[in-house]
Amino acid sequence: MLILAYLFMKQNIRHFNLEALQSIVLDWGFKKSQATLIYESVWQDFVTDFTKMESLSESLLALLNEEYFIPQTKVHTTQISNDGTIKCSLRLHDNHLIESVLIPTENRVTICVSSQVGCSLSCKFCATGYMGRKRNVEFDEIVDQVVLLNKIAMEHYQKPVSNVVFMGMGEPMLNYQNVLLAIGKMTDQKGLSIAPRRITVSTAGVAKMIRKLADEKIKVNLALSLHAANDIKRNEIMGINETNNLAELTDALNYFYTQSKNEITLEYILLQGFNDSLEDADELIAFAKKVPFHLVNILEYNAIAKSDFQKPAEDVMNRFVQHLHQHNINAHFRRSRGKDIDAACGQLANLEMTL
Repeated sequence: MLILAYLFMKQNIRHFNLEALQSIVLDWGFKKSQATLIYESVWQDFVTDFTKMESLSESLLALLNEEYFIPQTKVHTTQISNDGTIKCSLRLHDNHLIESVLIPTENRVTICVSSQVGCSLSCKFCATGYMGRKRNVEFDEIVDQVVLLNKIAMEHYQKPVSNVVFMGMGEPMLNYQNVLLAIGKMTDQKGLSIAPRRITVSTAGVAKMIRKLADEKIKVNLALSLHAANDIKRNEIMGINETNNLAELTDALNYFYTQSKNEITLEYILLQGFNDSLEDADELIAFAKKVPFHLVNILEYNAIAKSDFQKPAEDVMNRFVQHLHQHNINAHFRRSRGKDIDAACGQLANLEMTL
């Protein structure tokens, strides 16, 4: 605990942009170019120890070490699924734990990143919601997830991370500024250089923040966790719908597409006896036809300890998807990945207490 207290007296060097770093080194009597070396070490080489910045003088390194620190995000545990999915528990510098998931396919390697430690939304089908929110994940900690799991992807698949989805722990729109800054770092041509169109931000439906993201004019995709297409049912499983109902979300999604022309995906988990009837499918069709969606992802439910929901029978799920196809809805039945290691949709919840 004394080490943590000492760190919090220092400032996170990654929270300073290049201009701020230039002011710092000039005040210390060094050339402005030294700030560029620091910035490149942090955001291109992803150095996490000042002593690794070998191009800097000992006197500058001493000052940096005295006033600033670089947070250490470390892989705590790694689990590998029978289907090749890899889940990592990551320990942040203050000992909080988050989970990130690597999902390999033939053509891509996708990382599912967490934006919060826990989540405040308490969706009834999601393990993370039962944790509550501990804190937001800082933008540099979001980038850490990509950097660390990219190394693991290269080791296991011999391919780098190509796609990023904000579908891990937390609601990205309730950590908006950090998510936006992290996207900026991920897409930097001199850093990770991930194309914006390969990044998807998922939301349970924060209408005003969907509109705000649209106004940013960045070319990332949007996924709405819908899961019920009438307000009564959605209120029951997703409390956020009480303040962000389907009419408001319809307007927000149309605004997002008008402003950005970016792809919108609707995510819909099938829950036995709750939202899996043909009547439910008709409501989903009606909603989908009001918004400029690219794809409807129909998802298997993945059981969690604190929820009584069950996955519908195979024939019920197939009939639901076929009904959507018959009404010209571009729908895909997405099989869960990583179920055997609790890495599938709705299962992320690292319940280990922080130290």
